[in-house]
Amino acid sequence: MAAPALCRRCGRAAGPWGLRRAPLPPPLRRRAHEQARRARGAAGLLAAQCERGLFQEVFPAQSAEEQLPALLEPGRPPLAAYCGFDPTADSLHVGHLLPVMALLHFQRAGHDVIAVVGGATARLGDPSGRERAREPLPAGRVRAQARALRAGLERLFGNHRELFWEPGAGRLGRAALLDNARWLGREPLLRFLGGAGGRLRMGTLLSRQSCQARLRSAEGMSLAEFLYPALQAYDFLHLHRHHGCRVQLGGHDQMGNIMSGYELVTKMTGAEVFGITVPLITSTTGDKLGKTAGNAVWLNREKTSPFELYQFFVRQQDNVVEKYLKLFTFLPLEEIAHIMEMHAKEPEKWGPQKRLAAEVTKLVHGREGLESAKRCTKALYHSSVEALEEMSDQELQELFRQATSAELLLEPGMTVLDLCRKANAIPDGPSGYRKITDGGVSINGNRVTNPETVLILGQHILKNGVSLLRVGKKNYYIIKWLQL
Repeated sequence: MAAPALCRRCGRAAGPWGLRRAPLPPPLRRRAHEQARRARGAAGLLAAQCERGLFQEVFPAQSAEEQLPALLEPGRPPLAAYCGFDPTADSLHVGHLLPVMALLHFQRAGHDVIAVVGGATARLGDPSGRERAREPLPAGRVRAQARALRAGLERLFGNHRELFWEPGAGRLGRAALLDNARWLGREPLLRFLGGAGGRLRMGTLLSRQSCQARLRSAEGMSLAEFLYPALQAYDFLHLHRHHGCRVQLGGHDQMGNIMSGYELVTKMTGAEVFGITVPLITSTTGDKLGKTAGNAVWLNREKTSPFELYQFFVRQQDNVVEKYLKLFTFLPLEEIAHIMEMHAKEPEKWGPQKRLAAEVTKLVHGREGLESAKRCTKALYHSSVEALEEMSDQELQELFRQATSAELLLEPGMTVLDLCRKANAIPDGPSGYRKITDGGVSINGNRVTNPETVLILGQHILKNGVSLLRVGKKNYYIIKWLQL
């Protein structure tokens, strides 16, 4: 589908906000940021997010162009918007962040938002963009993963409310977390087929690109997968009837499912509803980031630590970092333009990447998660003994996931050689001795070449009772000292 004229016009009519200008003194810059924020609010949510690139397509194009900007203007009664998240894993990942950001921008504009965990639809599996069917998920596993996704969404909404929303900034819309198993699990099959099923056209469903591709494949397409768009459409209908929802949000690959929802709601209620898509985040090779592609960067700390999430964004290249600042942060466009101006003058500081990483890590893991990521960065890349001493056991395990852990008693006169042998870090005999003398061993980031050096508290053993032993380039050992 071609991009609606509305989004094209938003892109051209961005106005002065976001254009690069000469650097301003800090007081004037703060004033300009506030003026920019008010001006974008006056222009409306839709125009502001098209300008940032977050809203990619709006459907249906004509009625959206005629009605939606006015409905989303400041001062109008709040609308309700929703987005669905199927629990096909026990964590959200970076690919889910843009739909979440879209919900948060609606909420910041005073509208009510609903995040729907697909406890029912995950049992079928969305065929969009897939070459073959998903492996069926047992009901118990889906329920457990749905609980985990709900907890992850609660953290994101909570961190946003606590860290990114200033009291007195206006109405922050309500946020609700629902599970579609609550209504789809209770819907009798015959009633569903006789009601919603009677309003959806086979020709429309069969014409979807994802459906056509699967039908032409050797594996074909199951009835369960074919009915997935119908169930997602029913979600929209249920939320419209019970929560007044008029906007469905989703990734760009969800446009077909969104169109089915629009068709069902309009036919069964006569109401005018809308769909908005956000861009898909891809890797440098063009693959969609996610579990299926095997390149997911998770938002659950147990799967991807705050340090690893921080580093993922710090490593983004210059050709995408400005775009990502607009998509993944709430920074005013004027401030982003200034950050990029400073980067052009001092590219070696990686200023935009560090700001991007800090903003995303704080949203996902909170203030303490960001501090943890910074401590780990200093310890690993700057050999900071101070950072190592401040790290918790959890942070050490996250930073050195493949490291061997050992608990040792510090004996009088214990040497570097003794430590390495007790930790089974070097082979016995002369080869292990030479490993140290040849410079292949470091303790707490400092190379040691004398095997007979006696271990010293505060140097080889940190204040937190830990030593970080490295043998070679990649073999780490976390030593916890007992009874110091």
